[in-house]
Amino acid sequence: MNRYLPVARQHFLAALASTSVVVKAISALVVLLYLLSWAVNTPYALGVTPGYLFPPNFWVWTLVTHGVVEQHVWGVAANVGTVMACGRLLEPLWGALELLIFFAVVNVSAGLLAGFSYLLTYVATFDLDFLFAVRVHGAAGFLGGVLVALKQTMGDTTVLRVPQVRLKAAPALVLLFLALLRLSGLLDSSAPLASYSYGALSGWVYLRFYQRHSRGRGDMSDHFAFASFFPEAVQPAVGLLAGLVHSALVKMKVCRKMVKRYDVGAPSSITISLPGTDPQDAERRRQLALKALNERLKRVEDQSAWPSMDDEEDDDDDEVRTDTQPLLPGGREPSSTPRTAGGAISASLSSTSSSLMSQSGGAPSSGGVQHPESSIISFEDAPSRS
Repeated sequence: MNRYLPVARQHFLAALASTSVVVKAISALVVLLYLLSWAVNTPYALGVTPGYLFPPNFWVWTLVTHGVVEQHVWGVAANVGTVMACGRLLEPLWGALELLIFFAVVNVSAGLLAGFSYLLTYVATFDLDFLFAVRVHGAAGFLGGVLVALKQTMGDTTVLRVPQVRLKAAPALVLLFLALLRLSGLLDSSAPLASYSYGALSGWVYLRFYQRHSRGRGDMSDHFAFASFFPEAVQPAVGLLAGLVHSALVKMKVCRKMVKRYDVGAPSSITISLPGTDPQDAERRRQLALKALNERLKRVEDQSAWPSMDDEEDDDDDEVRTDTQPLLPGGREPSSTPRTAGGAISASLSSTSSSLMSQSGGAPSSGGVQHPESSIISFEDAPSRS
């Protein structure tokens, strides 16, 4: 185990050196606050406590700081790993500024929604533990937003081969995993589950409706719809419910209505473009589809090797050439007939052909056009046997 630590450390430092200033600053802040947690109760001072978030206390700075507060080494590793994954996979597509905006939007929204949900739980149960004993902090909220963003950009990427799991199923699988940990008692608080859920939801809302890019705002494509996060059996019902909620939000002018644009003057055919679909994503999906099609065709060709038609034609020609003997100019043909009859016939043929050739050679046609030679074959009776 010790011999792998230097290699892992080398790869980690190389990956960190290739990231931007935003990723380095967030990672350094996570490590610094972890070291500070040995002397100060950082989850209490910098994490979201529902009872202190809302008036009269109003600790609003915790909405910004709770995402970089960790108490354990594995939490630090998960937090830094999530930020570095964003730097390697999302930052080249978005840029450092957009990554920072996404980090702030997801963390602030996850902290606010989690605090408000615990406040509603207190109203329903009158249990003060939901207000003052809960600490919302860590990378769970930002992890949910990052997995949603990866589903949008590279959802067809295979994460596991056996069983086959694609990246687009990762948000739902991680949510199910956290729920099982909470039900089994391995998680002592429901705060990570709530933070992850609201982080994924806020990340989807931001990417779906508000993110600015070269083609406008948001991503209204079908593969990124809210129903696509659920199993196929319940997608129609979830899609209907999500459509009703979206229509209500459009009437409240919270969300924009989906608009389709038809380019009738396109040279090839009518093209339909939705605001928010990135050409890079379309090209990536096209390359993946071509790759899958080529692999499928290759497997089919390997399984059934059909004979070549050219080879069969060549074989037939060879058989014809071997079976058919060309006729000789003098009319000689290999045969096994008796010499007595064959001699008279061959002599008659030779005399007739010589006389015809002498006539044609001495008298050319008057029109200057040479007519094809005619061959007259006469047969004589063979001499009778005495």
